[in-house]
Amino acid sequence: MITGTHAIIYAQDAERARAFFRDVLDLPFVDSGGGWLIFRLPPAELGIHPTEGGAAASGRHELYLMCDDIEATVADLSGAGVEFTEPIADRGFGLMATLRVPGAGEIGLYQPKHPTAYDI
Repeated sequence: MITGTHAIIYAQDAERARAFFRDVLDLPFVDSGGGWLIFRLPPAELGIHPTEGGAAASGRHELYLMCDDIEATVADLSGAGVEFTEPIADRGFGLMATLRVPGAGEIGLYQPKHPTAYDI
């Protein structure tokens, strides 16, 4: 039986990325040894998207953090020093923004408009 999902972010500066998730996003974590932090994530869901029509290539995977109120979440995170690289935009399925993870690129933040599966 599947009991959870383990996601990995590859970072050029893993210490800075870990500090961001620990200190800025305030995610609970365990130290698996030697400073290798493993973070508890909020409930999750998985969407499977087709590659047809010039969308992302097969084998590409993305990570998005979800929220109930993107305006408030962006304001809170901006106040904590988070850099947003793309402003809030309506993508049809939800409201999205992109934020920089120090030392590890960018991830999405979105407020879905569609039914969610993470709470069933």
